[in-house]
Amino acid sequence: MPQPPLDLTDALVRLGTIRHDRADLNTVLARIAQVAKESLPGTAEVSVTLVHGSEARTAAYTGELALRLDEWQYEQGRGPCLDAATTGTTMIVHDMATESRWPEWARSALGAGVGSSLSIGLPIQEAVVGALNVYGSRARAFDDVTGAAQTIAGYAAIALANAHLYESTATLAQQMQTAMQSRAVIEQAKGIIMGQRRCGPEEAFSILAKVSQDSNRKLREVAEALVRMTVEGREP
Repeated sequence: MPQPPLDLTDALVRLGTIRHDRADLNTVLARIAQVAKESLPGTAEVSVTLVHGSEARTAAYTGELALRLDEWQYEQGRGPCLDAATTGTTMIVHDMATESRWPEWARSALGAGVGSSLSIGLPIQEAVVGALNVYGSRARAFDDVTGAAQTIAGYAAIALANAHLYESTATLAQQMQTAMQSRAVIEQAKGIIMGQRRCGPEEAFSILAKVSQDSNRKLREVAEALVRMTVEGREP
């Protein structure tokens, strides 16, 4: 027996409790899609489309049907989820049988057992936009819940932006840590060369760079090898 839809307040509470420090972006998107499916009466499946430049992909979906409906749009280069994502607006198909804006896609959707759809734009950042796509098995499934869907999409957009920001910040922190580690080991290697060759820091760096170029290895790898050999008491 199907469960009754979630109360809108409960749905928003679920979205508000997503921990971005414990979930990656794909997990956040999957959570958003599932909450939308459980919250909106008449929903068969839900997906989230992300568009970066000219590339579109389905980043989360509750069932294979939603994935197929999205991918048919990507193949044709047009459809409600793409238009919603790129314009940041809401695109509703009341009845696939009479839809005229995307007739080829609507015929395919109707043949797959989908009678209506609702796609809501999710502005995430300048370089990435998206859409929350809700598919219904009957016509006019979302006429009375468009407002609720837009509310959920608004919270979803905030959750997505936060997740994207957290992921970007974590990536930047990792890159900075790697850069600092590289610099540290290179400085160690320079110190070793300066001690062995009785030369200055610029000449030591030039020696490292030449070994890197001649051996077709990264500068950090050359530095790490020199430091490791010195620690182990071997001649470089």
